[in-house]
Amino acid sequence: MADNFLEKQRQDYELRKAAWLNNKKRMPKVKRKLEKPVDESL
Repeated sequence: MADNFLEKQRQDYELRKAAWLNNKKRMPKVKRKLEKPVDESL
């Protein structure tokens, strides 16, 4: 019944994880610059 079911699931997971990590490395990091509001009380 089991016939390497868990091993197959683990192997599929490792492949998906490796693909995700590889894709994550190629994505540019988003750097947001926050503009400070001009102090209107001066």
